[in-house]
Amino acid sequence: MKNYQSIAQVQGDNETGLYIGIIPNLPGAHTQAASLDQLNINLKEVLT
Repeated sequence: MKNYQSIAQVQGDNETGLYIGIIPNLPGAHTQAASLDQLNINLKEVLT
């Protein structure tokens, strides 16, 4: 199994209070979560 590195852009949404994560080099790879820990988990799921 190969390991890859990706850079995610993370920002907070003041209206919803959620964190939004986007992986710019993968079209459609984005997610949101209420905490940074959950966002990290969600981003890993997007990559699999």
